[in-house]
Amino acid sequence: MSGHSKWANIKHKKEKTDSARAKVFTKIGKELTIAVREGGPDPVSNSKLRDLIQKAKANNVPNENIERTIKKATSAGGENFEEITYEGYGPAGVAVIVTTTTDNRNRTAGNVRAYFNKFHGSMGTTGCVSFLFSDKGMIVITDEDDEYDEDTLMEQALDAGAEDFSGSEGVYEITTEPDDVYAIADDLKAKGYNITSAEVTKLPSTYVAIEDEENLKFMGLLLDNLDEDDDVLDVYHNWENCDR
Repeated sequence: MSGHSKWANIKHKKEKTDSARAKVFTKIGKELTIAVREGGPDPVSNSKLRDLIQKAKANNVPNENIERTIKKATSAGGENFEEITYEGYGPAGVAVIVTTTTDNRNRTAGNVRAYFNKFHGSMGTTGCVSFLFSDKGMIVITDEDDEYDEDTLMEQALDAGAEDFSGSEGVYEITTEPDDVYAIADDLKAKGYNITSAEVTKLPSTYVAIEDEENLKFMGLLLDNLDEDDDVLDVYHNWENCDR
């Protein structure tokens, strides 16, 4: 098994708060809306919707929220969202991928570009940094009350099909193939584990360390501003030793 997966360095610290959880619900709601508009409301025939419903449940979105969002998306009118991904570089050449859901691409593109420019980065062209990342499933289990035996959890996760497992200070991170993440999360949930999050993410193949204090400050501000933007769905980067 590898050492600490650095997921804690990539996942936003704000997602641990109640307000951030509400934001996660909102973002998943946008994804559900797009999936319904593109492929219809039946998860049997709409595989993207089926995966998003699994994602929503794995991230503890209430069933009534999911059903309400799907029903609203099937009605006439309402907001029309589209998914757009931006790539660029932060201070010190940190690779950054920004995924968004938006009903106004000019607003979103302008905001994202402004964040890069303001905080000593630059927005690049499609594909300029995505080759540095690979899609993986990531399940996070938080054991705040020291209820779980790490060896047992690792064995059960690997038996369920996980690729890798790491634990540090009561936070367990389970890496999977993208198509397996929700099934493995369901398997572990059925065994009594409380799933903090489960989703498909992007993990970098290499990391960039930032030593300069000014670059450290501006990289933090870039991530904070992207995280606060309602159009931004996820931000992936390869900043080593980041606490965000």
